[in-house]
Amino acid sequence: MKEINTCLICGSTKIEPFLVCKDYTVSQKDFRIQRCVDCNFKFTSPRPEDADLGKYYKAEDYISHSDTKKGLVNKLYHGVRSYTLIKKLQLVIQHTKLKSGKILDYGAGTGAFLNTCKTNKWDALGIEPDETARKVMNDKFGITSFPSLEEARQNTSFSGFDAITAWHVLEHVPDLKETITSLKWALKDKGIFIVAVPNLESYDAKHYRQFWAAYDLPRHLWHFEPKAITKLFSDNGFKLEKTLPMVFDAFYVSMLSEKYKTGGTNLIKAFMRGLISNIKANKTGKEFSSQIYVFRKM
Repeated sequence: MKEINTCLICGSTKIEPFLVCKDYTVSQKDFRIQRCVDCNFKFTSPRPEDADLGKYYKAEDYISHSDTKKGLVNKLYHGVRSYTLIKKLQLVIQHTKLKSGKILDYGAGTGAFLNTCKTNKWDALGIEPDETARKVMNDKFGITSFPSLEEARQNTSFSGFDAITAWHVLEHVPDLKETITSLKWALKDKGIFIVAVPNLESYDAKHYRQFWAAYDLPRHLWHFEPKAITKLFSDNGFKLEKTLPMVFDAFYVSMLSEKYKTGGTNLIKAFMRGLISNIKANKTGKEFSSQIYVFRKM
């Protein structure tokens, strides 16, 4: 196991235990989240060695890699996704002011978003480390993808992107600062970087605590709130342009969290928790279960 002794955000070595969560998806083992005493940032430590992280994604119901529709929660996820894919592309178009261009999706999964871009005349490229997901992307959509930034640079013109997106991906990336730096240089000047991450300041995170599905240990290595993600990007030459809610996530995460907490689906209770979370977040505008951050390269 790998110990993380320095805060990603502020560099402090003052670390203390925050929460212990169970991996309900693969190993059924407990993992610990640590807290930085100085800036309050949370991260998983100890965590699996980087070379071992892949085995914690090997589950039939890990939806971003398998594209599965097995089970009620995943069926509902697919029902919402077709709507949100168009909204994501509209967000790209709004902030690039382009109807078509060059886009990179980092952590592209099975390629559903890139396919939406491709069918709307965007030049689409994916980075996705999981071989199974890349195969689905290629077989189903015919989209070019690579397992790493290094291979993408070796095999394609890896520069001049109008937009880079990372939908619920950065929380998974071990060498996060280095990755952001590499992606920054692939982006055009004043290009946009759109990031979506869970928000542990949300009501549903505070309500479910160790059962909150968006902690997703040990796959999620970093646990963000708005202040931390904004500082991470500003320190790397980006300016926050807009923050937007992902309102459906509160319901999806609450359904999984109820399952982890009680062993049952409890749709009504999960719906109410998701609804309460969104209502509370609307009052502040920055405490939604998951949030989208639009950063512009300066």
